[in-house]
Amino acid sequence: MSADTSIAPDRTPASGGGGGRAATAGLAGRLANWNVAIIAVTIVVLIVASATVENFGTSQNFGFLVLDLLPIALVALPMTLVIVTGEIDLSVASTLGLCSAVMGSLWNSNQPIETIIPLCLLLGAVLGAVNGFFVTVLGLPSLAVTIGTLALYRGLAFVVLGDSAVADFPVQYTDWVTGNIGGTSIPNVLLIIVVLAVVFGILLHATPIGRAVFAVGASEQAARFAGVRPGRLKFWLYVVSGLVSGLAGVLWTLRYSSARADNGAGLELAVVAAVLLGGVSIFGGKGALPGVIAGVVLLASLQNALRLSDVSNEALNVVTGVLLIVSVLAPNLANAVRSSVQRRRHRTTNPL
Repeated sequence: MSADTSIAPDRTPASGGGGGRAATAGLAGRLANWNVAIIAVTIVVLIVASATVENFGTSQNFGFLVLDLLPIALVALPMTLVIVTGEIDLSVASTLGLCSAVMGSLWNSNQPIETIIPLCLLLGAVLGAVNGFFVTVLGLPSLAVTIGTLALYRGLAFVVLGDSAVADFPVQYTDWVTGNIGGTSIPNVLLIIVVLAVVFGILLHATPIGRAVFAVGASEQAARFAGVRPGRLKFWLYVVSGLVSGLAGVLWTLRYSSARADNGAGLELAVVAAVLLGGVSIFGGKGALPGVIAGVVLLASLQNALRLSDVSNEALNVVTGVLLIVSVLAPNLANAVRSSVQRRRHRTTNPL
């Protein structure tokens, strides 16, 4: 199973004029895919925003931009694998909020931060396992399950912490999250994003697990015949999704030095929009991580540029919604156009 959405390269030998044209067409097919397009659009947006939006291109704003995209990028990594299998997890933001609330509650109970952070990560994994159990063991639809746990986990966050906020976390931890590497302008948290992106990229595109993920998304029945156990695979993907959401909750809390039950509210829409904008099919079986990373950067950059232009939060929600619709509509339109062109070429070359 191919790990991206590009057209398979032409196998025709490259010798002779016809072969050369076929090889050129195959190269064009590999390049002209959604991943390349979204990366190109992201680069253009960054250049235009740097030239037209005041302070966007500064090193200080680069740090803010990385901190803004941090939770979206982290949660989008496991979300990519979940959606490629044909499922979804809409509870990620509520998992983040509940882990943040528990972090604040434990800190108020005078627990050491070195104990609190692993416990919050474990809590995230358990919350993901609950989703996985309902989806894979009970066979319930993931959309309904994770909408339910979205409300459940957020409600539990308010039960744990109420409307209060905890804001006196250790300075060495909060300073590290908001600080830079050495004397550079590169944020420390960028290391976390890069490391996890490489890990998930290798997992999805260069391991048997990744091939199983694509196989399940393309055809669960065929994957079973190939020896894949879809239920077990999906269960562990939900566990990983919860674990990474817990990590995002810890980093969110330390960034703002504030544990609140409503932390991360609405983040799930930005994550899903970024993943779909990156070329992952909502129907499963297709997608690639480089496009997802570009989608995260594009979404965060647009939001950052609009904030610098004093655009309201309501308008930012409109932008996120529009991008979510575009991310679903555009790839399908592109595939329809490509299929139409291929049919016309086939009729031209084979009139009978």
